[in-house]
Amino acid sequence: MLHAIIMAGGAGSRFWPESRELRPKQLLTLLGDRSMLQATVDRLEGLVPPERVVIATRANLVDAIAEQLPRLPREAILAEPCQRDTAACIGLAALWVARHDPAATMVVLPADHVIAPTRTFQQAIEYAATLIDQHPRRIATFGIKPTYPAESFGYIERGEPIAAGADAPPTFHAKRFREKPRADVARDYLAAGTFYWNSGIFLWRAATIIDALETHAPQMAEHLHRIAQAFGQPEYPQVLEREFSAIQGVSIDYAVMEHARDVVVVEAPFAWDDVGSWQAIARLQGQDGAGNTVVGKHLGLRTAGSIVRTSDEHLIVTVGLNNCLVVHTPEATLVADKACEEQVREIVKLLRERGWTESL
Repeated sequence: MLHAIIMAGGAGSRFWPESRELRPKQLLTLLGDRSMLQATVDRLEGLVPPERVVIATRANLVDAIAEQLPRLPREAILAEPCQRDTAACIGLAALWVARHDPAATMVVLPADHVIAPTRTFQQAIEYAATLIDQHPRRIATFGIKPTYPAESFGYIERGEPIAAGADAPPTFHAKRFREKPRADVARDYLAAGTFYWNSGIFLWRAATIIDALETHAPQMAEHLHRIAQAFGQPEYPQVLEREFSAIQGVSIDYAVMEHARDVVVVEAPFAWDDVGSWQAIARLQGQDGAGNTVVGKHLGLRTAGSIVRTSDEHLIVTVGLNNCLVVHTPEATLVADKACEEQVREIVKLLRERGWTESL
């Protein structure tokens, strides 16, 4: 059966001050009327039933997630005592799923992507699942056709094509995975025409990823198996805290994907955005005649190319502002040059260093 693992433990620090320690990006309603996590779960309706959906997240987000997703069983929210990157997150979820369904196929999804249309997405997942059924040890992933030389995405180089049906999206053997490149390398990738952005969406049998971690990350696998042995036992919280904290964090790309042999990449037939920054909101939500993207009460004079957001009735007035980012919340207000948007992540570190935890 197909099970869905939604990774929802990120901090979303680039979206500060709206994204906070207990209200990170995936729990925010940045587009439409549903949080990003809710929209991800909604996207699975009719494809994966609620009882086969697992949310992998931080322990301090469990209550907020349970409130947003009341249809999901509470035990489906897999709490991690600390952040140890995606390989440990996925490995723990795979062991949890395999306990209930040893032959399970898993689709792994980040909680903070925008994908449309839903039916095309579901058909693509169903197609990728058939690729796993044909070769149970295979790993499938989705590549996004790049539109510019992005430095903030990982890349997948495609190899030889795989024969598929007339209606199937282009499918290839994955030749290699590349982490976030320098600008000049990203330009080379775009020019080559054989590289995709790494979507972070994967399909595999639970047994396949468990075996891969045992082979390529054996120490991590040992810790995860000790946790799995305590599933359903009274000592589980203590074992989870001890063993998970002892894991050395590493991404699933480094731990498994760069070593895996039978990997196929499907060219995503759906529209995709990882919503990695405030400028992604402007791209998705649109702009007015002056190039501004505004949410909330705003009066702008000679204001252009800016993003302005306020979460309450607080009025924001801008005069002579160009290419800036203004985000107001009851606890904090950010004013930044859009060109410096990446540095917003540093604010969270500085706030923590100064002990201003009320703003985190």
